[in-house]
Amino acid sequence: FPGMVLARSQSGDFTRSGGKEVMESFLKAEGGGKNLCAVYAHNDDMALGAIQAIKEAGLKPGKDLTIISIDAVPDIFKAMADGDANATIELNPHLGGPAFDAIDAAKAGKPVAKWIKAQGPLFLPDTAADEYKRRSAK
Repeated sequence: FPGMVLARSQSGDFTRSGGKEVMESFLKAEGGGKNLCAVYAHNDDMALGAIQAIKEAGLKPGKDLTIISIDAVPDIFKAMADGDANATIELNPHLGGPAFDAIDAAKAGKPVAKWIKAQGPLFLPDTAADEYKRRSAK
């Protein structure tokens, strides 16, 4: 996406209602969504709220706007299986280790990398229905 620019950024307070409210304001400010191509949410619940707002605006989430988020909660897999979301990245419980290593290094006066890459599994629509069943059964 070489021509892509960040159009807007705002927190939805990590809630569905917050994600919906923010997306409603973005759609209004961006010509009903004509000027947008994708939504990235730092949390699946905010993405699910954004999906609701996109639908209510008469657009097709996952098609008119690409939806990518973080967490891998069961409902985002349902949204992917339904065609309303395009990807989620699962938060990994092992992210804390590198964070605390960086804190310890900084406290000891050692250099700390400006960018610490964290890895988590990427899930796409082709496995979403099975993941939804597996995660919902717990």
